[in-house]
Amino acid sequence: MKNNIDKFKANMGKLQAYYSPDALADKIKHAAKKAGAKAVYYALILYYASLDKEIPAKDRLMILAALGYFILPADLIPDMVPGGFADDTAALMYVLRKVWHNITPAVREKARARTNRLFGNIPEGDIEDPVAQ
Repeated sequence: MKNNIDKFKANMGKLQAYYSPDALADKIKHAAKKAGAKAVYYALILYYASLDKEIPAKDRLMILAALGYFILPADLIPDMVPGGFADDTAALMYVLRKVWHNITPAVREKARARTNRLFGNIPEGDIEDPVAQ
């Protein structure tokens, strides 16, 4: 896992090039059933945080890199294989933990509301905030 995080850090600039709001929406639409509510919730927290002008630029760059990695079809574990979203979820969680101190309750609520619209009303404990785990 440490080696994967090092690779992610080394490629952050390249990964940011894959990020766009439209690409993220498309990825979420196609990945929602496979990735599950948790990965989608994490991606949405980062998406809404990326729109928050109060988030420091350094954190926003990490956020865009993580979202770029989530969108990128060719990653460490191909998305189409069972467990293929484990690396995507790990990258999202890693960045969330790094920037969590700047994530507002409003951002989390927007992400939870959108996740509930996508998956139906998800019970509170089924998807947790990444720092609570």
